[in-house]
Amino acid sequence: MSQFDHLNNPLISAGFSRRNLMGGAAALGIATTASGLLVPASALAAETPTKGGTLRLGMAGGSTTDSIELGNWTDSVMIATGHALFNHLVEWSQDGKPVPELASSFEPKNGAIDWIFNLRKDVKFSNGKLFNADDALYSLNYHRGESKSGGSGAMKSIKDIKKIDASTIQITLDSPDADFPYNLTDYHIMMVPDGFKDWANPIGTGAFTLEKFEPGVRVALKGTGSYWKTGRGHLDRVEITVINDATARLTALISGQVDAINRVDGKTVALIEKAGKFDIVRAAGGYHVVMAMTVDAAPYNNPDLRLAMKFGMDREQILKSLFNGYGKIGNDHPIPENDPYFNTELKVTKHDPDKAAFHFKKAGLSDPKILLQTSEAAFNGATDMATLLQASVGKAGIKMDVKKEAADGFWANVWLKGPFVGSYWGGRAAATQMMAIAYKAGANWNETHWNDAKFEKLLADSRSETNEAKRKTYIWAMQEMLSTQGGALIPAFKDWVTANTKKVGGITPHGGFDMDNGLVCEKAWMKA
Repeated sequence: MSQFDHLNNPLISAGFSRRNLMGGAAALGIATTASGLLVPASALAAETPTKGGTLRLGMAGGSTTDSIELGNWTDSVMIATGHALFNHLVEWSQDGKPVPELASSFEPKNGAIDWIFNLRKDVKFSNGKLFNADDALYSLNYHRGESKSGGSGAMKSIKDIKKIDASTIQITLDSPDADFPYNLTDYHIMMVPDGFKDWANPIGTGAFTLEKFEPGVRVALKGTGSYWKTGRGHLDRVEITVINDATARLTALISGQVDAINRVDGKTVALIEKAGKFDIVRAAGGYHVVMAMTVDAAPYNNPDLRLAMKFGMDREQILKSLFNGYGKIGNDHPIPENDPYFNTELKVTKHDPDKAAFHFKKAGLSDPKILLQTSEAAFNGATDMATLLQASVGKAGIKMDVKKEAADGFWANVWLKGPFVGSYWGGRAAATQMMAIAYKAGANWNETHWNDAKFEKLLADSRSETNEAKRKTYIWAMQEMLSTQGGALIPAFKDWVTANTKKVGGITPHGGFDMDNGLVCEKAWMKA
């Protein structure tokens, strides 16, 4: 009898719990905990929501290369738009757990190789069609095989998906994965009707329909008026204006042109609070800034050069100068301090010009031609971070050039194409999910081209291991490998900081992505 067989009855109807799965062990595998939400959600959600009104959002994270097609989303504007139009099978809840969304329940079978998803029977798409198993199969398969979708990495472990009946599907994995429901919270993996391809005219089950879409400029959304989720979908309309410049965003908020903004500069928080007209929502989580070196391309395929860059980077300076303390020191792996699998014994690589110079000399590269391509499209201060790195590695005698790329088109034209590029990650709900999406060999978004057989085995073992002590050793080992050998320079984890006028309710802290993990449109309301 499998150690998972006790889960075959009953269904997990209130969200997946590792406590049940591990037969009484503490709930783990969650990248965001209640302690990581620096503003209590209860304090912001105590008021009774009102219906109607228009919410005006001023948001960074939009580009003229954006599209409604869900596999192409890379940044905040499309994440928020997508959550307004579509729904997942599984939602990443505010406390960091995967809970049923368009699935009514889910349960593991056969030692978590098979997963049964029971689907809601009464949810309609915006065209009136009832959501069913055929829609789920089509939507999930969109991200499989040779798909270029950003969600494909989360689907790599799927061996087969089959329809049991009109409201039940079974997903079979290539190996046991106790964390699999977390994968379906990936912001790309939304549900559309069977056979749907007309992305200019999206059909979803979300609280809104698309009224106008000007990529990189604005998005207009109209409320359906009859959203299937109780307690959500309050607004008549949402207008998203793309404002990638931080100063312009803040000016738009203060002048009353918009009701809420994302990615507030930590240096301006005190000024905003002093005005007394705005609420600041701050959340810690897996959001981390990255300067990614591809480990299979010269000169970054030289491990000593990578070590030289790691010792040459001044993490404390970057956190203090750019984020005003609104974050935590990073150590070149993607797991934050408030994740239960964070490696507490791994020492942070300190700024040490002498060690950087030693490894640079050992690399034997007299003129490696190091060029970092970066853009404010990644985050406010991305260019400043690059110049700080340039100065700090310069103290070790390492010459590095910085190229500032245009914000518009950065994700389509530069990221995943250049050998050394600045970027960011919003983090994922489970440590194994984050590792699989960004560091698994062959993953579409493996920006450092990391490919290590030992790492692959550790990842596979950590997903299937049910002994928590063993599982932790695997995830800790992966963090150590990336920290000491990987191509990602991760100096800091940055808090999400949002600001809104006091007439807006329902914007709450979430450790996933900004704007309430993209759920701002369906959760917010305008106060009477």
